[in-house]
Amino acid sequence: MNLYDLFVSPYKAYSYLDIFLEGSAAFFGILSVYFSIKKNIWVYPTGIISTLIYVYILFNFGLLGDCMINVYYTAISIYGWILWSKNSEDNIHVDVKWAEKKEWIYGILLFIISLILVTIVYYFKPYIDNQFSMEKVNLGLYHLDWANWLDVVTTSTFLLGMWLMAKRRIDSWIFWIIGDIICIPMMIYKGLGITSVQYLVFTIMAISGYVNWEKSFKAKKVQ
Repeated sequence: MNLYDLFVSPYKAYSYLDIFLEGSAAFFGILSVYFSIKKNIWVYPTGIISTLIYVYILFNFGLLGDCMINVYYTAISIYGWILWSKNSEDNIHVDVKWAEKKEWIYGILLFIISLILVTIVYYFKPYIDNQFSMEKVNLGLYHLDWANWLDVVTTSTFLLGMWLMAKRRIDSWIFWIIGDIICIPMMIYKGLGITSVQYLVFTIMAISGYVNWEKSFKAKKVQ
């Protein structure tokens, strides 16, 4: 499979609006990561724009299961926006630190609960994708391929990353890096070449974010 098959061929069936929207979602997603590296509260409004565009795209493509997951991301982003607003001295930037043992316990529980909930969504996905009709639909997990199972894991990984980021914890970047790396081949498989490139950029930016936040934390301790 060459680059044309990966990044051009899948878009032949897309409208110009679909391509523009996916490109816009990727742009705002990258912008959101940039603001998160800078510990800037604009990480959330830009991120929400990106996830809402994906909600629209996935809904139009009939991928209602994936659509619901992005609604999930949007809700967590709103939660993070509220927390950062309460903990910002200048209403723009926040201080960061490492997660404590108690937060790791909550985080692990959140990850497990998310795995269960996302698996349930996929169990009902044939019903959801059939416009909530049981006509000629069999419920179950039989329809999942490797990309879907990876999606279950990455959704939970990103949720944990989003929760830790809402708490302004450096550890969040570890989960962003893991999830981003997994998503690169997964998005290519789904025919979303632009989005796969976005996740490659996300991986590089997440590594930069980890280094930047840790450096900021150490500088704060010295003061």
